[in-house]
Amino acid sequence: MDNGRTQFPFPYQPYTIQEKFMQALYSALDQSKVGIFESPTGTGKSLSLICGALSWLTDFEERRRQEAAALLQEGETVLSSSVAESSTTSSSAEPDWITDFVQKKAERDLVSKLKEDELKRKKREERLEMIRNNVQLKYAMKRKSCEEDEAFKLLQLSKEEQTEAPGDQDDEELIIAEYESDDESKSRSRFCADEEEEEDDEVVEEHVTKIYYCSRTHSQLAQFVHEVQKSPFSKDISLVTLGSRQNLCVNEEVRRLGSIQRINDRCMEMQKNKHEKQHHEEGVKRKRGPAKTVCPYNKASALQQMRDEVLGTVHDIEQLLKLGRETHSCPYYATRLAIPPAQLVVLPYQMVLHEATRRAAGIQLKGQVVIIDEAHNLSDTLSCIHSAELTGAQLCRAHSQLTQYADRFKARLKAKNLMYVKQILFVIEGLVRVLGGKVGQNPQSQTTQAGTEMLTINNFLFKAKIDNINLFKLQKYFEKSMISRKLVGFVEKYAGSGVSVHTQSGSNKENRRTEGLNRYLQTLQNNQSTAPVSSEDQQGSVEAEKVLSASPMMQVEGFFMSLTNSNADGRVVLHRQGTLSESSVKFLLLNPAVHFAQVLKECRAVIIAGGTMQPVSDFKQELLFSAGVGEDRITEFSCGHVIPPENILPIVLCSGPSGQELDFTFQNRDSPRMMDETGRILSNICNVVPGGVVCFFPSYEYSRRIVSHWEASGALTRLANKKKIFQEPKRANQVEQVLNEFTRCIQRCALDSCGLTGALLFSVVGGKMSEGINFSDDLGRCVVMVGMPYPNIKSPELQEKMTYLDKHLPHSGGRSPGQALIENLCMKAVNQSIGRAIRHRGDYSSIVLCDRRYSRPATLSKLPTWIKDRTSTHPSFGPAFAALRKFFLEKKQKRV
Repeated sequence: MDNGRTQFPFPYQPYTIQEKFMQALYSALDQSKVGIFESPTGTGKSLSLICGALSWLTDFEERRRQEAAALLQEGETVLSSSVAESSTTSSSAEPDWITDFVQKKAERDLVSKLKEDELKRKKREERLEMIRNNVQLKYAMKRKSCEEDEAFKLLQLSKEEQTEAPGDQDDEELIIAEYESDDESKSRSRFCADEEEEEDDEVVEEHVTKIYYCSRTHSQLAQFVHEVQKSPFSKDISLVTLGSRQNLCVNEEVRRLGSIQRINDRCMEMQKNKHEKQHHEEGVKRKRGPAKTVCPYNKASALQQMRDEVLGTVHDIEQLLKLGRETHSCPYYATRLAIPPAQLVVLPYQMVLHEATRRAAGIQLKGQVVIIDEAHNLSDTLSCIHSAELTGAQLCRAHSQLTQYADRFKARLKAKNLMYVKQILFVIEGLVRVLGGKVGQNPQSQTTQAGTEMLTINNFLFKAKIDNINLFKLQKYFEKSMISRKLVGFVEKYAGSGVSVHTQSGSNKENRRTEGLNRYLQTLQNNQSTAPVSSEDQQGSVEAEKVLSASPMMQVEGFFMSLTNSNADGRVVLHRQGTLSESSVKFLLLNPAVHFAQVLKECRAVIIAGGTMQPVSDFKQELLFSAGVGEDRITEFSCGHVIPPENILPIVLCSGPSGQELDFTFQNRDSPRMMDETGRILSNICNVVPGGVVCFFPSYEYSRRIVSHWEASGALTRLANKKKIFQEPKRANQVEQVLNEFTRCIQRCALDSCGLTGALLFSVVGGKMSEGINFSDDLGRCVVMVGMPYPNIKSPELQEKMTYLDKHLPHSGGRSPGQALIENLCMKAVNQSIGRAIRHRGDYSSIVLCDRRYSRPATLSKLPTWIKDRTSTHPSFGPAFAALRKFFLEKKQKRV
C-alpha cells in the first residue's frame, strides 16, 4: 500500500507544517491507526484535515476499484477456463464432482457480486453527475415544489375553516401499544417510508467508505463546512451535515414549540399520523374524530429530491434550511437518507460518541474513519454525555404524571404494560425515598437532611431497595413502548384539565371544568400581592413554566439507563439540599474509556485532533490504553506554530512591582496585598500594551471579589483612565453584545485615542470567552492569566474520580494519576485561554502568567511546545516589564 503521498491538492501553497500534517494523517488512515494530532489554532488545521483525509479517501476508493476490476477479470478467466476443463475431462468419482460444483458456484457468486457492486457504483456516480450538471432538472423540481406549496397553503386555509370536534377518540395516540418483552416484533423502517414508496433502490443502500467529522458546537461544524467549500474537493465530494430536529426543522408550527424535547415529540407524533393515514388509505375503516396533522415536509419524493441535492453540492446548516424551504422537504430526514452514500458526514460529538443516538441516526462505524476535532476535552465530554442527574422535583413530577396516566387509561392498557408502569413508579419511589422524601406530596415543602453521599451503583440500588428490579428489561421497555413520549403528549394535552404537576387530583369533568378558573383566580391573587416584574424576569418565569409543564420522564429514562453501567465504572452521588425539590441524585461516569472502546474497535481509523492536546501521556492512558488500544496502533503528530518566534512573548511573572511574591493559592489570593499587587501589574501592562488586553481570573467568584476590592481602593478608576473596562457576562446570550462593544471600542481608540489606549476585558477561565472565541490582532495584544485555575479539590465527584484513577491507572514520575488529573485539568484550561490571542501568521501577542508556580519545570512542560520554547521566567518585575515594553516598541516601529 502506498502510504507515502507527498503532493496534496490545496487551495494555496501550504505551509511546511501543513504538508507534514497531511502526510502524517494520510499515513495514519492508510495504516488503520489511532492518531493524536496537535496543530495550534491559526496553522490551518481544518484545511489540513480536509485535504489530507479526502486525498486518502480518493486514493482508497481508486485502489478498491482497481482491485475489484482485477478480481472480476481474474474470476471471469477462471470461470471460462474451468468450463473448458470440465468439457474435456469427465469426473468419475462423485466427491470430485461435488467439489467442482461448489467451487464453480463460489466463483460465480463472487463474479456476480463484483459485477453488482460495480453497477451500483456506476449508477451512484452517474446520478451525482446528473444532479451536479442538470440545471434544467433542478428548475423543474423547484417549480413542482412551488406548485405543491401553493396547493398545501390552500388546503391549510380550508382546514382552518373546519372546527375540530373534541372527543376521547383522540386519546388513541397516547395509549401504549401491546408489549411483549420476550417476543420483539420487527421494527418499522427508520425513515418512516413504506415499501411502495421505496421503489427507487437507491434509497436502501449499503454504506460507502466515509469519513465522520465531529466537533463540539454547530458553529465549529459550519466553519469546517465552509473550509470544505473553499477546498479543491468541493465539487467532487458528497458531504452531509447532521443536526438535531431543533436545528434542522423547517415546519414553523413545530419550530415555534421552542424546546428540543417538545419539537422531537411533535415530529414523532406527525410521523405516526403519517403511517396511520397510509393505513387508512389502504381501505381500513377510520375511527371518528378530528383529522390528525401530518407534516407536509415529509413526503418521500421531496425527501429523495432533497437528498440528491444535498449529495450533489456541499451545504451548511443554514443552506440546508433554505433548500428545505425551497423544495418543501424536511432537512432532518433528508440528511439521514443521505448518510449511506455520503463520503463525508459532519456531525456533533453526541451523535458519534453516544451509542443510542448513533443507532437512532443510522450511523454505522464499522470500517469507517472518525475524526474528532477540538478533542482537548474528549474525556470530560464522554463523561458528561453518559452522566445523568435528576432533582427531587423532577422525580415527584414524573411519578405524579405517570400515576395519573395509568389511572386515566388503566381500562385500556394491557396487563404487561401496567406491570412495567408499576415497576417504573416503584423505582421512582425508591429514588425519592433515598433523598429523604415521599411521593404524592409537594417536594418544595418536604425538608431533607443536608449532605452529600457517594455510592457504588450496587450499593445505591440496595439503599433505594430497587435491587430486585431488572433495569435492563425496564430499559428495553422504555425504548420499545416509547412511554416517555406518550407521557409528554398526555401532559401537553391535559395540562390544566385535571392533570396536576405534583399532587394527585381526580380526572372527572367537574375538576377539568373548574381547573382553568381556579388557576385564573390564583394569578389575580398573585398579581395583587406582588410588585411589577421586569420583562427579563417575566421571560425567565415563562421559560420556567415551560420547563415545569414538560414531562421529566425522558430524564428519568436516561438515569435508569445509566444505572445499567458496570458497578466499577460509575458512582451515584446523592446531594441533599434542605428541601426535596432542590435535592438531586446524579450518576457519575468514572471510566469514559468503556464507551469510547466501541468506537475505537469498530472504526478503521480514529483521528483525535486539537489545537492543544497536551498532556498527551495521560490522555492516552485514560482513554486509549484503558479501552484496549495497543501502543503499536497509536501514532502522534505535533507541529509548531506558523508565526515567527519574535511575534510572541510569553512571560512567567514571579513577583509584582512592589516586590510582593505572586502566589495565588487558595489561602493567599484573597489578601488585600495580593489584590493590590495584581491591580498594579495590570496598570503597568495597560501603560505599554496597545489595543485590547484580556485578563483571565480562575473563577467568577474571585473575579467579583477582586473587582470589588479595586473599586473600593480606586485601582479600577486608574485602570479605566487608560482602557475602557468590560466584564464577561454570566448569561450566554449577552456574550455577543459585550464582544461587539469591546471590538468597536478598540477600533475607535485606534483611529482617535480620546485619552484611552484600547479596552480591558475581565474574563474567567473555563467561562464563555475562554473557548471558541478569537482575540486576534488588536483585540488581544496581551493575555494575562491571574493565578492557576485548579478545580475544586473538595468536590466529592472529583475526589471519587481521583480515587478511581489511583486504583486503576499506573503511577508515573513519582505522582499519582489522581494528582496528575488535577494538574492536567488546570493546565488544559490555561492552554485553552492563552491560545485565544494568536490566530494567524501575521499576528503578535504577549502572554503574562502571574504566579510563581508557573515557573516549576513540571508545569512549564505542560504548556504547548510553541509557547513553552519561547517562555522566559522573571523572578522580579523590572526586567519582565522592560521586555514587554521593548516587544511592543519594536512592533510599533515595524508598523511605521
